[in-house]
Amino acid sequence: MRTLLSFLLVIVLFSSCSKMDKEVNISELNQQFISAWNNKDADKVISFLSDDVLFLQANTQYKGKAEVSDKWVRETMPTIRNLKTYSLNTGSDSKIAYEGGTFSVDVLPTAPNEPMATGEGNYILLWKKGEDGNWKLNYAQLEDLPLRIKTQ
Repeated sequence: MRTLLSFLLVIVLFSSCSKMDKEVNISELNQQFISAWNNKDADKVISFLSDDVLFLQANTQYKGKAEVSDKWVRETMPTIRNLKTYSLNTGSDSKIAYEGGTFSVDVLPTAPNEPMATGEGNYILLWKKGEDGNWKLNYAQLEDLPLRIKTQ
């Protein structure tokens, strides 16, 4: 009986430790991020960013939460809608997670006589688990194809 209780105690301890280091569901995490973006909730999108986040796109690079918030999130969000991602590769462990794939987005006209366009490209989003246990976007890279005029 004592051996059985000891064995059960060991199982409980190991199972509770493994739950603490449980891998994240990267698809769910990215969906929350994309949903906030599509809902134009800049504050929520920014809350997902780590303090040392890095954003790369073409010849553009922004570093740190303040710069990425201002120059990527706040400047880009009003110009696009209907962001969709198509995951091609994911991976995660207890401290880091990534997703890479392709994206599409509707690009809104910047002047009254301009047409709407469609943007497409590749992306990678890398998330890190903070010391507080929250997952934060640490790296985002977009590779855009040329815009195409959207036909109705």
